[in-house]
Amino acid sequence: MTDQSLAVVAGPDENGLGEELAALGVEIRRVDGLVTATKLEEAGVADAAYFVLTDVEEATGIPVAKELNPDVRVVTYASRSLPEFVATVADLAVDPDLLDAATVAEELLADDGEP
Repeated sequence: MTDQSLAVVAGPDENGLGEELAALGVEIRRVDGLVTATKLEEAGVADAAYFVLTDVEEATGIPVAKELNPDVRVVTYASRSLPEFVATVADLAVDPDLLDAATVAEELLADDGEP
C-alpha cells in the first residue's frame, strides 16, 4: 500500500474536487479533452484509487477506466445524470449543487480509511 492515493480527474473540474482531494494528500493527474484509453494509461489510471469524471459527455471513459483498473473507484461529480449504459458502472455519482467538493473529498477518503 502506498502512502499517497492517486486520483485521475477527467473534465473541467470547475467545482474543484481535484484541488480538495489534493489538499487531503491525494496525488492528482488530469485528463484533458477526450477521455481515451491512451490518455488514461498515460495518467496512470492502472494505479489510481479514484477516477473522477466531471463531464458526463465523456462517460464512455468510465468502462475504459474500469477495464484498465477493475479496482478503481469511479466518482462522477457533475450536475447532469450519467447515461444509462454507464450509470451502474460508476461507484458514486454526486451533484455539485447538493454536496460541495470539500465534503465529497473528505467522504471519499473517510470511506477508504475503513478496514
